Amino acid sequence: MRYIPHTEDDVRRMLAAVGVEAVDSLFACIPEALRLHRPLALPAPLDEDSLTRHLAELSARNTGSADRMSVFLGAGAYAHHVPAAVDQLLLRGEFFTAYTPYQPEVGQGTLQAIFEYQSMMAELLGVDVVNASMYDGATATAEAVLMALRVARKRSRVLLSRAVHPEVRATCRTYTSELEPPLEEVGLGPDGLTDFAALERALDERVAAVVVQQPNALGCLEPLDRLAALAHGKGAQLVVVVLEPVSLGLLQSPGALGADIVTGEGMGLGTGLNFGGPGLGLFGASSKAVWQMPGRLVGQTVDARGQAGYVLTMSTREQHIRRARATSNICSNEGLCALAAAIHLGLLGKQGFTELARTNAANARAAAARLCRVKGVSRAFPGPFFNEFALRLPGGSLERALTALAAEGILGGLPLARFYPELADHLLVCVTELHTQDDVERHAAALGRALQG
Repeated sequence: MRYIPHTEDDVRRMLAAVGVEAVDSLFACIPEALRLHRPLALPAPLDEDSLTRHLAELSARNTGSADRMSVFLGAGAYAHHVPAAVDQLLLRGEFFTAYTPYQPEVGQGTLQAIFEYQSMMAELLGVDVVNASMYDGATATAEAVLMALRVARKRSRVLLSRAVHPEVRATCRTYTSELEPPLEEVGLGPDGLTDFAALERALDERVAAVVVQQPNALGCLEPLDRLAALAHGKGAQLVVVVLEPVSLGLLQSPGALGADIVTGEGMGLGTGLNFGGPGLGLFGASSKAVWQMPGRLVGQTVDARGQAGYVLTMSTREQHIRRARATSNICSNEGLCALAAAIHLGLLGKQGFTELARTNAANARAAAARLCRVKGVSRAFPGPFFNEFALRLPGGSLERALTALAAEGILGGLPLARFYPELADHLLVCVTELHTQDDVERHAAALGRALQG
């Protein structure tokens, strides 16, 4: 049966309604040379059982999944344990089937869940208000840049640290491609941090915002208090991106250190990697700029009987307000991902979340020490880090070593030359609570063999 089971009579009546004689007439605007005049080269259809077996065979080819290999990749997508209770609670029909609330006050349970998420994330990020929510960390950061320009009004420059994840920077450039002047990048210092002196030279009264990442794309911890003081001294806002939210269980919140807008990726708080998505865009700011925030915001109030109730206080989607004033990129059930984060945080509690962060940091430090005992391997940047660090390998050995590690079922890390050509012999390694001492020992032993060969 065809996916669109229209009868020939259905097709004739539809063509008559639009005033054409044949389906081909609907494609008259496509040049003849670009049209396909034969059926697609597709295999014959399969029955349900055969199709299921075929899909299982295709899935079995995927040898890169985290449950089949020892994975030391991070770089913005971090593998953390997600309790089974998270998915089970998400499967409740009132949550799982909910779309963006067009009549929000009818769904008090959904609104309360969003309100709880906002409250948890505001405390975690150290800001007054958090929306619920954005597509992912990259688009949330791009929206933050646009918001900063709206708030600053007469300021037009935005400085973007090169220590921000390169794909986040690319998304920001795409969002602002029609603006003048374009985004300006501030380089890296030899310590793997944003070049403080270069940033100081670039700052002037035309800068609306400075964008940095914590921990940054090389795993290093930026001095947010110093960066905030420098930006605020010129009247600019500080935007901080947090792609590893578990770090907030140990590090002081960006808001407490002076960030004006905090964005991030919440994938590590309950949704899991899932082959790359969906993500969860975190977005928080001070209450004085709330009317410039994108997304939706749920507030708590009391009803006519004095009972607690929840309302959609603000929603800046074009479906709710005039398109010219819309500032949101939300268009689907992103609230489900926010709910997953709230459930996960609720299950952990404050103490559990802190312990999770401590375990990540301790595992990463033990791994860094062990890997640096491999002959020829050293830390690239000496400063503090959370659960990700850069290693320097002997010249010309990196690709050979990664290939050898993969052959032993180990994804050893991310070669930084992909994004930073000057770091050709550098490997970014991530270690979380999921990595055991045996995992690290296997990595170190395999790396030693690869480098000796």
